[in-house]
Amino acid sequence: MSNAEMIAAAESFARRELEQDSTGHDWWHTDRVRRMAARIAEEEQGDVLICTIAALLHDVADEKLNPSKEAGLHKVETWLKEHLEDRDVISHIMQIIATMSFAGGGGAPMATLEGRIVQDADRLDALGAIGIARTMVFSGAKGRPVHDPAISPRDETLQKEYRDYSKGTAVNHFYEKLLKLKDLMNTPYARKLAEERHRFMELYLEQFLKEWSEGSNPERAE
Repeated sequence: MSNAEMIAAAESFARRELEQDSTGHDWWHTDRVRRMAARIAEEEQGDVLICTIAALLHDVADEKLNPSKEAGLHKVETWLKEHLEDRDVISHIMQIIATMSFAGGGGAPMATLEGRIVQDADRLDALGAIGIARTMVFSGAKGRPVHDPAISPRDETLQKEYRDYSKGTAVNHFYEKLLKLKDLMNTPYARKLAEERHRFMELYLEQFLKEWSEGSNPERAE
């Protein structure tokens, strides 16, 4: 199977698995991440094929979309073994997918350049205008309110707290995770891209909280 055929097969598999998702982890998220991963790989001299395949399959294995982390990883590994002969490549891709999650506190450092690239691409899609939209979609899907001033941001450094989607608010998620991502980027190119997206989110929160305050204090409204 040629590289182009392998990518096409992975695209088809990922689209089939994710096209019905309504939490912000849909096919279009995956497509953006794989394109960004390829872009970063070209800048940082990474293996574009490994980055592309890992990016295409990363959410197929995500525990948020599977009965368990183990079930998701098994699904992806089974597919890879059916389509790839090189066991070293399979192991590399699986290692990336298994360890790239934010996991409440940034997760373990990625062991390879390709892992760092795919992780950066995924994190970049959680920033900026698209990151804001995905946060609201995910929060709505999980029943989280947009904002509640009585609820403080949580300490999500613990895995059990990070994966407890029933608590918290969409706005608190910015402080619990999203605003931390800029400083967690692995590669110089991703850090450069993250700066603009991070600042956009800061401006959004400033405007959001300004409007919230005005709506909560009628005497201040014009």
